[in-house]
Amino acid sequence: MAELKTKKIRQMSEKDIETKLQELRLELAKELAASEIGTVKNPGRIGHIKKTIARILTVKAEIGGVLKK
Repeated sequence: MAELKTKKIRQMSEKDIETKLQELRLELAKELAASEIGTVKNPGRIGHIKKTIARILTVKAEIGGVLKK
């Protein structure tokens, strides 16, 4: 999966953002489980997924803040 940049996240609809967030959380859970049993192929991927989730949550907060004002 290619890195999801903030600019691209802002261009997505709210439904797409929610879907992507759910997908990433599921993927993170799978990667963490794989790391526990020692079968993870790319340990750096976990950090990458966490950062992407944080980007999505930040954009969601920004959008929510704009809509609430």
